[in-house]
Amino acid sequence: MISPRFAPTPLALAAALLAVSTAHAQDQATQPMATVVVSASADASAQGLPAAYAGGQVARGGRIGLLGNVDIMDTPFNATNYTQELIQGQQARGVADVLQNDPSVRVARGFGNYQELYMIRGFAVSSDDLAYNGLFGLLPRQFVASELLERVEVLRGANSFINGAAPGGGGIGGSVNLLPKRAPNTPLSQVTVGVETGGQGYVAADVARRFGPENRAGIRVNAVRRDGDTAIDREGRELSVYSIGMDYRGRGFRLSADLGHQDHSLTAARPSVTLAAGVPMIAAPDADSNYAQPWTTSDERDTFGTVRGEVDLPGGAVAWAAFGARKGDEFNIISSPTVTARDGSGTMSRFDNVREDKIRTGEVGVRAELRTGAVKHSLSASASGFHSESKNAYGMSDFAGFAANIYRPVDVAAPSSRFFTGGDMNNPLLTSKSILSSYALADTLSFAGDTVLVTVGLRHQKIKDYGYDYNTGVENAAYEQSENTPLAGIVYKPMKNLSLYANYSEGLQKGPVASGTDIVNQGEVFAPFVSRQREVGVKYDGGKLGMSAALFTTTQPSAFVENRRFGLNGEQRNRGLELSVFGTPARGLRLLGGLTLLEAEQRRTAGGVNEGNDAIGVPETQLNLGAEWDVPGVQGLSLNARTVYTSSQYADQANTQKLPSWTRLDIGANYTTRLFDRELVLRARVDNVTDKNYWASAGGYPGFGYLVAGGPRSVVVSGSLSF
Repeated sequence: MISPRFAPTPLALAAALLAVSTAHAQDQATQPMATVVVSASADASAQGLPAAYAGGQVARGGRIGLLGNVDIMDTPFNATNYTQELIQGQQARGVADVLQNDPSVRVARGFGNYQELYMIRGFAVSSDDLAYNGLFGLLPRQFVASELLERVEVLRGANSFINGAAPGGGGIGGSVNLLPKRAPNTPLSQVTVGVETGGQGYVAADVARRFGPENRAGIRVNAVRRDGDTAIDREGRELSVYSIGMDYRGRGFRLSADLGHQDHSLTAARPSVTLAAGVPMIAAPDADSNYAQPWTTSDERDTFGTVRGEVDLPGGAVAWAAFGARKGDEFNIISSPTVTARDGSGTMSRFDNVREDKIRTGEVGVRAELRTGAVKHSLSASASGFHSESKNAYGMSDFAGFAANIYRPVDVAAPSSRFFTGGDMNNPLLTSKSILSSYALADTLSFAGDTVLVTVGLRHQKIKDYGYDYNTGVENAAYEQSENTPLAGIVYKPMKNLSLYANYSEGLQKGPVASGTDIVNQGEVFAPFVSRQREVGVKYDGGKLGMSAALFTTTQPSAFVENRRFGLNGEQRNRGLELSVFGTPARGLRLLGGLTLLEAEQRRTAGGVNEGNDAIGVPETQLNLGAEWDVPGVQGLSLNARTVYTSSQYADQANTQKLPSWTRLDIGANYTTRLFDRELVLRARVDNVTDKNYWASAGGYPGFGYLVAGGPRSVVVSGSLSF
């Protein structure tokens, strides 16, 4: 790797790229300015939003970090970009519902809370690491409402060069980028109302207009309210969402901005379950049962905003800048069971916490195209920064807890949470601060009439992390390290509709600080973890039907003490095969799904005790297959079904606690008609049709195998009226 002392500055990179672009422009004849064509784009780019693929469920391309929007056949990565048509057609409530369509993703939960977490290629990506139009940390931490989103873009594989190091330590198995809504070229006024099992009511409004000369300016407003009980017994939920998205497309520049607020509250939400060491795996309880205490709650309020601009430079180059901020407040009263016997009995205790987050993030960059002889170059340079401050305080009940049983739950009076405390719940102090900064340079070289595309690049990443005492606010930990992250990728197109690709990429995570008892290097600070990925694949584009296959292997280091020295002595290796299909194989039929085969092996472990065992929470087989069929003879009516299969997985490193495999069937119907000469879309959906009881996931936090029960059969119906 290139030494950081010789790494060029971001200003030097941008200046060099701009100078090359300007020199190239001087060799070009002056061209008349073209008439502006308005095409709403989520990221204020000249590239615009990639078109939907046949069937409308996925897009032809998506954002690949600083490389911009890239067609699926031109990128050396495996990615799927889900459209709003799919999101709305399936009545998805949030990001997790959308990702139920992805065979490389399984949905889990954050450690000790209700935060959504996504396992991509067997590695955890927390909702902290969701990107919003390319920027990390701007969206609510625990849940993101689907009504905020135009698209959900899933990039599979290590991607710290593409996106920079993720603040929550993700980016190893993949990343998720969420695109905000923009005003379309035709006026939009839509109201949706619905209800689901348990009595949960739903109402949403989506209004958009373009105006001004040539309809250059656009505005889109969304408002959402959910309230009532869910399909799980006694579980309540309230959600309020408001957002506004604006854009302007001028001659030679483009601007966009977003402002949103989300207020999300859960009452007596069913918690995750910890299985004590040595206890054999137990059967999942009834899918609609609830072992939560009635006094538990989770409240999260977030206000966030972004601005983005892009300007055309000489020679066809473009420069962009994007900035965003979020303020978040959380309050939780949590009580999760620890099961100590096969009959489901165990203990529960109380844990309260309050959290306040302030996030600032931004990115600037420049991109240009030029030729050197027969070779075409697409050069990109960018610099990014991320700054977060978090205030926290907590309180706990006594460690003995109180008796509980997940099969026969009993409500108890809320115990005091003042037995053990950290900080003041009414006035939490700053407890952590993270500062990430990076700059990157990439070149995509095109040979032989664009049949061979080679992408190379390097990102220099700095990670600074500081910890502070909960009670005094005094700094008690500091971490400052940097690393260079390379990228190499190639795409070869032997035929117009066939792409072969390969890549080498890396993922970065904050390195550990040596700690423990009886070690000789106490306090040693380690450089960031470097996870290394190698991948090869093939993609087919039949115009109406698309398919892909990918083989990959990723190694991730881990730390433990060996011979009294704490170090990066361990390793986990995930390797697998991904197959996917999407599009319309026949008139009126749409397919979406695929198969992922995974082998997640603990290759080096402390004392060799778990050597060769499977990693926690990684099933060997994941199958998703969905189909939608337009019913002949009934105009506007379509039926859909989706099967999700997940093979067995382990909840402990010793592989003694094994979750059974599970299969879930979801079905639905959509009907489009006219009411008073206005379009009306009626939708009905049933998830988990057979009401199967199952453990949906294990773990999601290193070394912990907590269990999350799958949801019960639930019915949701809604109607959307456009006027």
